[in-house]
Amino acid sequence: MIIDILLLFAGFVALIFGANSLVDAASSVAVKLGIPNIVIGLTIVAFGTSAPELVVNLFAAISGSTEMVLGNVLGSNIFNILGILGISAIIYPLTVKTSTTWLEIPLSLLAAICVLIIGADMFLDGATTNAITRSEGIVLLLFFTIFLVYNLTVAKAGGEEEEMETKSYTTGKAILFILLGLAGLILGGRLIVDSAVSIAEVIGLSERVIGLTVVSIGTSLPELATSIIAVRKKNVDIAIGNVVGSNIFNIFLILGISTTVAPLQLNDGAFFDIFVNIAAGLLLFIFIFTGKGRKLERWEGIFLLGLYIAYVTYLVTA
Repeated sequence: MIIDILLLFAGFVALIFGANSLVDAASSVAVKLGIPNIVIGLTIVAFGTSAPELVVNLFAAISGSTEMVLGNVLGSNIFNILGILGISAIIYPLTVKTSTTWLEIPLSLLAAICVLIIGADMFLDGATTNAITRSEGIVLLLFFTIFLVYNLTVAKAGGEEEEMETKSYTTGKAILFILLGLAGLILGGRLIVDSAVSIAEVIGLSERVIGLTVVSIGTSLPELATSIIAVRKKNVDIAIGNVVGSNIFNIFLILGISTTVAPLQLNDGAFFDIFVNIAAGLLLFIFIFTGKGRKLERWEGIFLLGLYIAYVTYLVTA
């Protein structure tokens, strides 16, 4: 048990190191190739922060731990809204831009509802089982492509070149760090899946619960760190944009790729988590559009964080 916990921790360290190394090296290469910062931010950096969830899910899908696949995606999204935005709003009230309010927040809610629709086969189609099939995974990837192209088009049309700090590596050093980053992601993902499954067996929790709690929080650490740093610097729109964008990536890209690799069978417990994910997105939508100034106030952050603690407590004790 202790060895599994240490391996799980080592897996998270390797995973985050790998993602950071990959982003830094790839961004350095992109700058040398003359790629605009906004494109780097919306592609390389965004993919990098989602890499932990993606790698863990791929290993889980390949090894047949399908409950962990959906649990990691839903758990990350729930933690992003209730946990990360809750903590961020407690530190400093969050104000969002019109573009984030009117596009990304509703779209993240739509993505959450989309999971319910494609998974409720018994209710909608009269099927014998509920599943997210390979063809539905491909549809999610098509939605992601539309979202990414739209974001790039809007960003380039805006004509504003955002400032972004990037590392300056020689070509040889960049290739080395890209390889180290990939190695860290692969090693970390393998360690996390294997040790999490072992821990679940020892303490009697399902892979779904482990995926919803320990694994999802661990893979969301890059988003947590980014949001806290941003809000401490009063860059509050970055904090909320980072979280909402990550939620869209998690469903359209990561769940899309995972189910394309291995279709998922959904049990009854999964629908409780799907509804919690929808409720979290709806709650964020309501909080932003009520009151004045499109703000997430401190008391709302406390409320969100309290809900997350209650949700995790229920999962562990139920």
